[in-house]
Amino acid sequence: MANIKDLLKINGYGVAHSILSKAGELGERDGIEVYAVGGFVRDLLMGRPINDIDIMTVGEGIPFAEKLAKKLGKNKVVPFKKYGTALIPDSNIAIEVATARTEVYDDDSRKPSKVVYTDLKGDLLRRDFTINAMAMDINPSRFGDLTDPFGGIADIEKKVLRTPLDPDETFSEDPLRMMRAAYFASKLGFTIEQECRTSMKKQSHRIEIVSIERIRDEFIKILKTDKPSIGLVILQKTGLMKIVFPEIHVMYGMDQTSEWHHKDIFAHTLQVVDNAATLSDLMELRFAALVHDIAKPNTRRIDKNKGYTFHGHDAIGEKMIETVAKRMKLSNELKNYLKKLTLLHLRPIALVKDIVTDSAVRRLMVAAGEHLDDLMTLCRADITTKNPKRVKQYMRNFKKVEDKMANVVERDAMKKFQSPVGGEEIMSICGLEEGPEIGQIKKSIEEAILDDKIDNTHEAALQYLHEIKDNFLN
Repeated sequence: MANIKDLLKINGYGVAHSILSKAGELGERDGIEVYAVGGFVRDLLMGRPINDIDIMTVGEGIPFAEKLAKKLGKNKVVPFKKYGTALIPDSNIAIEVATARTEVYDDDSRKPSKVVYTDLKGDLLRRDFTINAMAMDINPSRFGDLTDPFGGIADIEKKVLRTPLDPDETFSEDPLRMMRAAYFASKLGFTIEQECRTSMKKQSHRIEIVSIERIRDEFIKILKTDKPSIGLVILQKTGLMKIVFPEIHVMYGMDQTSEWHHKDIFAHTLQVVDNAATLSDLMELRFAALVHDIAKPNTRRIDKNKGYTFHGHDAIGEKMIETVAKRMKLSNELKNYLKKLTLLHLRPIALVKDIVTDSAVRRLMVAAGEHLDDLMTLCRADITTKNPKRVKQYMRNFKKVEDKMANVVERDAMKKFQSPVGGEEIMSICGLEEGPEIGQIKKSIEEAILDDKIDNTHEAALQYLHEIKDNFLN
């Protein structure tokens, strides 16, 4: 047993200390054992930021949550009666109250078929990893006393992920725990104990019983960590990637020409993801980094002079993301973002290699629109060569493109770019009714502006309209 109450006095844990103190007072008044458990205790011991509090009661948790909410001045409690748990919404920190319980699972589902209320040790025994199987007593007279039956503190010190029970049992009961192992390894920088790794390989097929929504959410949590490649490599090495993201799995061990990149497509992709994570906290951008070369395995060909080629992998990759988004049930917003960045990710690089014209820069800016900054960040992340001279040269040329973008035209104007001559004016001049021809004429005017044939003014556009209108009239 150890006392960690002094840790709660450290700056930043004041809100948590106040909530736990009030919960402990309530438990003492009602004669109920009350503990802080799980990730809260782990993060407290590690000095990490605390975003939620898990409270466990030996006794009915939902009535306790309702009383605690009142004590905290909260009006709302969200109960989950089947599991004996309740959420207390709070803008500062999430609070969950759960009844000490064990769970029974059927072979074909990760949802408990039976919940049995138990004591403290029984509850800790059902948890995923030893570092999450600790409890801190919050009763006023014992506040801070730590229960650590499975060596969680020692595993934190060794930076090891280990299951309280036999890992075969732990992962078979709830296969999502295998993905959580990859997530915690990425998040905390821990290694997974060899016995657990072996079990994950053996049990990887069990992930198929988990809903795609839960798999997707856990996968996205990996992408949000400081170094996502740690978790992604674990998914690959244990066989989970083959099931949850087969398009990434097939990249492993597939060679590519190493002019700018790693020779292995999988290794290159993971480096791009890590680079993106260094450059941005935006999960969507990291996801784009993961899928930007998704079509390379499908488009790889051998050229006797150039070596491996991947012609069209940008456009084909855009189409593949439709399938990925449907399977993983991604939002339309995320799907469209990934499609756009995948389709455009070679465009800035092409501007570096070729003579950069104002027209080409304008076209890229219009195509990227509001996601132009993210596209440029992705392209920076895509530089994975280890040759410092190449990096320096590449970044210098890349900077020229960015400067060109800044000088060609105001960015906001380009994002909202459209023909200075409107549809009604075109219909009046051409004697046309509303229809596809109007859009075609507007597009021709916009193309002329992008190609520097005419100025981006109403007068120039109107004159150009008179020059071309006969081409669209029968």
